[in-house]
Amino acid sequence: MAETALVITSISAPNSALTACAAGCQQHGIDFFVVGDTKSPSDFSLPGCEFMSLESQRELPVKLGSILPERHYARKNLGYLEAMARGARIIIETDDDNFPRESFWEERALRHIVPLVQHGGWTNVYRYFTDSVIWPRGFPLEHLQGAVPELDRIKHGEVCCPIQQGLADDNPDVDAIYRLTRELPQSFDKETKVALGNGSWTPFNSQNTTWFKEAFPLLYIPSFCSFRMCDIWRSFIAQRICWANGWGVLFHGPTVYQERNEHNLLRDFTDEVPGYLHNARVCELLAGLEIEGGTESLAGGLRSCYRTFIELGLVGADELPLLDAWLYDVGSLVG
Repeated sequence: MAETALVITSISAPNSALTACAAGCQQHGIDFFVVGDTKSPSDFSLPGCEFMSLESQRELPVKLGSILPERHYARKNLGYLEAMARGARIIIETDDDNFPRESFWEERALRHIVPLVQHGGWTNVYRYFTDSVIWPRGFPLEHLQGAVPELDRIKHGEVCCPIQQGLADDNPDVDAIYRLTRELPQSFDKETKVALGNGSWTPFNSQNTTWFKEAFPLLYIPSFCSFRMCDIWRSFIAQRICWANGWGVLFHGPTVYQERNEHNLLRDFTDEVPGYLHNARVCELLAGLEIEGGTESLAGGLRSCYRTFIELGLVGADELPLLDAWLYDVGSLVG
């Protein structure tokens, strides 16, 4: 039983990125779960990896397994739950087109002495890692010209960071507008670390992200919303709840590089339109919610945040039964 687990969802046969992840997990004693879907190969087999077929997912002793929609990235939720059931205290997630560098396998710490950006509003965190004009997927376009606090003027302190976002080199997680108008590849500074705290927003993704047990309930990916926004809206909800608990979200240099799977960029753009139009307003409303601190209040905070998305028509009301099932399962597995 490993204390750390790596979770990926994929419909690919074992490829070079998955093979590299499996080899690293074997070497470093990490449980590796690949969550399949309807298009996954029935004969998937990769040493060092436990493949979760749809059939095995349906048989899991969790409430979410029988009601979670198929053909969706949110199948990853069942991988998180299985990692918790196996005793993981740290869950790492990435995608099947990301290649881990050696630094990806280094030991992760919950607390870091880093600059903590508080009350910074919309903070394009990529600007701390490169001089290039670039922004993370989900960042409101109307705030791209905003200044970011200079790192050498920000007070350093010890920050509890149960969510940690690593960047990705070469083909990082940017939106369709960036991909249609600007050049790649892109690389980032490997040494920079910065945490965002109360009053500071930036989207983070599910492509190179570490979650400690304290924040496991916040892993939940919604199903009834735009595909390109599901992990981004998760990140806004997680940040708002982190504020209530005095936690920071750590951003650190790239420990993976991406060779991106084939995408239709205009289809990506269409899926991202709800974010372009609503992300700033969503976070304004989330900031105004009364969210209580304490791990016992995480479930209530999640429900409040999702109700806000539902009231705006950005997430379907069918999300709430899934969220309730998730919270029940996490409570029974983690306590």
